Amino acid sequence: MAPAAAPGSVAEALAAATDALRAARVDSPRHDAELLLAEASGRSRAALVAAPDEPLGPPEGRRFAELVRRRLRREPVAYITGRRGFRRIELAVDRRVLIPRPETELLVELAVERAPRSVLDVGTGSGAIALAVADELPGAAVTATDIYPEALEVAAANAAALGLAERVSLAAGSLPAAGSFDLLLANLPYVSAREWLELEPELREFEPRGALTPGPTGLEAFEALLGELSISSLRVGAIGLEVGQGQARIVRELVRRAGFEPTEIRRDLAGIERVVAGVR
Repeated sequence: MAPAAAPGSVAEALAAATDALRAARVDSPRHDAELLLAEASGRSRAALVAAPDEPLGPPEGRRFAELVRRRLRREPVAYITGRRGFRRIELAVDRRVLIPRPETELLVELAVERAPRSVLDVGTGSGAIALAVADELPGAAVTATDIYPEALEVAAANAAALGLAERVSLAAGSLPAAGSFDLLLANLPYVSAREWLELEPELREFEPRGALTPGPTGLEAFEALLGELSISSLRVGAIGLEVGQGQARIVRELVRRAGFEPTEIRRDLAGIERVVAGVR
């Protein structure tokens, strides 16, 4: 039998929080408990794991209890801590923007492979794609757009914090009025109205609905972007779009109709067809 955790210790606090989170059907309860205790105590996760018998002071314990209560209400950890790692950068995030996902990193990988001189990130949100591309491709000129002013505020703050404000141009709206870009990248909303109703509480109750679902089918944002692109004076050499499960073949046909050929579909680590890319 494993020894009992010392009262008031890191191990005891983590065990109690993990049990509570598991009972609330939170995914990865131990992982979340460690992240929240690290946030509450100012220690790293590694330090917590390495010293399970270290005591928690009353202020740390109270702070940890409050963070766990927020997670029990299914608030995402990234909103609780106010940050999320993405590729090589860390981003500030809050309820004004979607939390960056690992699968979106596929769009950055596409950019790194193509090494474009100019990149347009449509629907930038927190700035994740644009800022990661600027970070990894120092020679690229990056423009990022969003139709939501509050999202651009978050992206601008992240650009400044990362020292990339002079490298990434932010603009309100969807597409620039004119210009030329080697590569257009976009993680647009793609959840259908029916799917949105079935999402986990973390997404449905906390993340901005406009960043998740564009309408009944989930394809409306792709149709709007590619339609606007086909009649604009904007010159785009290649495109990469993140798509939802089961949408890749439909979106690939939309991309072809917009004049991008050849096209390809890339899968994420779960094997889901996640990115549609095309060259004009």
